Amino acid sequence: MKYILTSFLLLGITIAAAQRVKYNFNSGWKLNVGDITGAEASGYDDASWKNITLPRAWNEDDAFKKDIVDLSTGIAWYRKHFTIPAIHKGQKVFLEFEGVRQAADIYVNGVHVGLHENGVTGFGFDITDLVKTGADNIVAVRTDNSWEYREKATNTKYQWSDKNFNANYGGIPKNVFLHIMGKVYQTLPLFSNLGTTGVYIYADSFNIRGKSAVVHAESEVKNESGQPSTVQYEIVIKTRQGKPVKTFSGERITLAPGATRVLKASAPVQGLEFWSWGYGYLYTIETILKVNGKAVDRVTTTTGFRKTAFKDGMIYLNDRAIMVHGYAQRTSNEWPTIGLSVPAWLSDYSNKLMVESNANLVRWMHITPWKQDVESCDRVGLMQAMPAGDAERDVEGTRWTQRTQVMRDAIIYNRNNPSIVFYECGNESISEQHMETMKAIRDQYDPYGGRAIGSREMLNSKVAEYGGEMLYTNKSAHIPMWAMEYSRDEGLRKYWDDYSPPYHKDGDGPAYKGQSAAEYNRNQESHAKENIARWYEFWKERPGTGKRVSSGGVNIIFSESNTHHRGAENYRRSGEVDALRIYKENYFANQVMWDGWVDIEKPRIHIIGHWNYTPAVTKDIYVISSANKVELLVNEKSLGFGEQSNRFLYTFKNIHWQQGVITAVGYDEQGKKICTTQKTTAGVPYAIKLKSLTHPAGFKANGHDLALVEVEVTDAAGQRCPTALDLIHFSLEGAAEWRGGMAQGPDNYILSKDLPVECGVNRALLRSTTNAGKIVLTARAEGLKTATLTLTTLPVMVNGGLGTALPGNDLPVSLDRGPTPLTPSFTRKREALAIVKVNAGAHADSAFESYDDNELTEWNNGRQLANAWIEYELGKDAIVKEVTMKLNNFRSRSYPIRISVDGQEVFKGNTERSLGYFTAVCLPHKGKKVKIELLGNVTTQDNNSVEVSGKKLDDGVARNDATATGTLSIIEVEIYQ
Repeated sequence: MKYILTSFLLLGITIAAAQRVKYNFNSGWKLNVGDITGAEASGYDDASWKNITLPRAWNEDDAFKKDIVDLSTGIAWYRKHFTIPAIHKGQKVFLEFEGVRQAADIYVNGVHVGLHENGVTGFGFDITDLVKTGADNIVAVRTDNSWEYREKATNTKYQWSDKNFNANYGGIPKNVFLHIMGKVYQTLPLFSNLGTTGVYIYADSFNIRGKSAVVHAESEVKNESGQPSTVQYEIVIKTRQGKPVKTFSGERITLAPGATRVLKASAPVQGLEFWSWGYGYLYTIETILKVNGKAVDRVTTTTGFRKTAFKDGMIYLNDRAIMVHGYAQRTSNEWPTIGLSVPAWLSDYSNKLMVESNANLVRWMHITPWKQDVESCDRVGLMQAMPAGDAERDVEGTRWTQRTQVMRDAIIYNRNNPSIVFYECGNESISEQHMETMKAIRDQYDPYGGRAIGSREMLNSKVAEYGGEMLYTNKSAHIPMWAMEYSRDEGLRKYWDDYSPPYHKDGDGPAYKGQSAAEYNRNQESHAKENIARWYEFWKERPGTGKRVSSGGVNIIFSESNTHHRGAENYRRSGEVDALRIYKENYFANQVMWDGWVDIEKPRIHIIGHWNYTPAVTKDIYVISSANKVELLVNEKSLGFGEQSNRFLYTFKNIHWQQGVITAVGYDEQGKKICTTQKTTAGVPYAIKLKSLTHPAGFKANGHDLALVEVEVTDAAGQRCPTALDLIHFSLEGAAEWRGGMAQGPDNYILSKDLPVECGVNRALLRSTTNAGKIVLTARAEGLKTATLTLTTLPVMVNGGLGTALPGNDLPVSLDRGPTPLTPSFTRKREALAIVKVNAGAHADSAFESYDDNELTEWNNGRQLANAWIEYELGKDAIVKEVTMKLNNFRSRSYPIRISVDGQEVFKGNTERSLGYFTAVCLPHKGKKVKIELLGNVTTQDNNSVEVSGKKLDDGVARNDATATGTLSIIEVEIYQ
């Protein structure tokens, strides 16, 4: 590889004997797909193998070209030659892999050093006795990404090697590092293979207003010097810019030869900035071992400090309640033709887009995210829910042991990353005994990190610290409950609506498992409307609306994914952005609805779609806004105010298209204009426009860095033509490799240099080579003005296969949202009234289960309409204004009910089908006894479909009431004044 070779002194590094160095080990690898006998041997001739830079999945060309079930699998070998500078003679040497897929046998200089098999977590090896300094060394890795791979010791398949959600990017798709340190050293946080836990940094005794906390540091230290060593533990806290904040010392101990000990130190620190949502404030913490006043080992940990609490059904960040809104993202977080192995800056770009959509949490799905995404969320200020590894249900025996091992490894590896707020033990509920086991692992390795542990569901758990179903609204006055995969519909970015080219009718597409799959073939307009309706179900039960509240939910997914799909294409299209991270209208819907910690704090407005139709078009126009009233204007003429639904959607019926400008204006309750937006008709397609996104410090010639190039079709004024579908022909010259983009069509246009725009825009990826130089990209299309883009890659310093620039270390943090506000995040909308006694027409002994804050229990009257009543006695006389209920079969059944207060009727009507709760708005009446009666037969109509699948959807408690027309079944009731 033609990197620039230089000495380490020229790189600005002074390496003192027995000091720690962490090298970038990604350069200079060779790849061969297929099994080869003897490829582990030092003398094996690998000259014909492909030269690559890690991270690199060997089957990256499949990403989005093939269905997940067809991704290439098998054996692939990776080899690397490297030279350790002679100055490191006598020091400890470790290899760190951030992860391999699925399993890897590691060889150093022909000797087998170990095997790693779980396909998820980081791991390491001590290779001190196998390497030579000042001479050529070889590491060889045999990888196997078979879907059916089984753990060798137990012959057990890993449950998370699953063809639904875990895209199989095989080989070494994550970073690799080489660590060199003295023989008295702080260990690495790599429990697999090494059995070590590294450094642990945390804070407590927070004073958020006073900007102070007590900072604690703990380091596991080993003495392999062969003699006793007396060490002093010192901690230096610095800002990211290197400004000293605090220095303090800890224990002074003598370590016997071969001994391992955890050293500790703590001190109060003033003037702290706290990590927060959209405020990725980070510090560097140096933990130093000194002998006779001289540093012999120095570890730098990047971390941040934040305070969390999980109580009263709510989540608190830095003493402020925060309602979860974000995404359940596939852990692969992948891109076309690359898979997950993007440079760190592109991870930041993607994850920051989530924050800019006003997401505050990403729930990685099923398996632990790779370290690069974890660190990226730290920088951009995005909270994370970190799973271990699982499929869809609790397991036993060896498979449970495998899951606990992954959780242990992941906690140790990621416990210093402030963005991780939740540990997830399962994609579905697990037993209380298993939750106890997972909680014990958390308490052993991260007892002070301020992270709740739980899993999906766990609605009545006494152990879990959070829960929540996949699609539905749950509330609690105890542990936070949030929905973990809501709004699973799909739709291509290519389709605006029924009136725009290519004139795909909304919902058209193949059946899924014999059922209509309209929900999985949406256009952008209907998909955005659906997202609004789904979010409203959680928002209306937000903190401030009572004692029992919803803590929100995360939308599945953020970006299109090469995983389980139900629509016409061979990949998942539920994203708010497409696979190249181009906005879909869903993105703006969330951005409007989510701009606040709980209540709306910044009013926004967005017109769904575009304004480029024909004079023959008359259609409904939809506006999303958090304003209280929205006016629509076309060419400055008012068309009146929109019909509001689901709080955030405003509909303007039968608007006739006119060329020009469409404007939407939002007003507050007093009629004051608070937000406005507009869209303008674009002219006919005239030219191609190219622009690029690269690393903030420039495009790097390391064989791994990427440039993301955007191509637009514009009119003569440079405005994007939103209905253009032109086929663009690209040509590339210079020091880059074409990786391309994707679009609807043959093989999704993967790797093709002919790429159509969709809705006037598309994107493509260019990968650098290891030769620095000029790159020229030209884009042509019939009838359009040609565009040319010139880029230049920058040289990267490498010596003997070792680099010193570590992925992500040079990237800025995002502080865009500012520190956590000190004001309350919500105003209290209503007060819950305490129920002290209950009576019922039947089954009175279980009537308390209708208000026990447990959504897995319910009261019902049986099947006799005459007994279908229940009466609650309040703790005091009060004016009853609303009664909120979760009724069994909430999704499919409507109950005709009457509510009375001390005998006075205050509500009569049918309950509405929902994804959880219905609120009856009552005629205000003062009293102490509230009676709910069923007035007639219940009707069942499954018109609130939320999933096309082969299984029954959740719809309340497990009992089947399909024929019980005279049954009143209440899961939870709340009465408000």
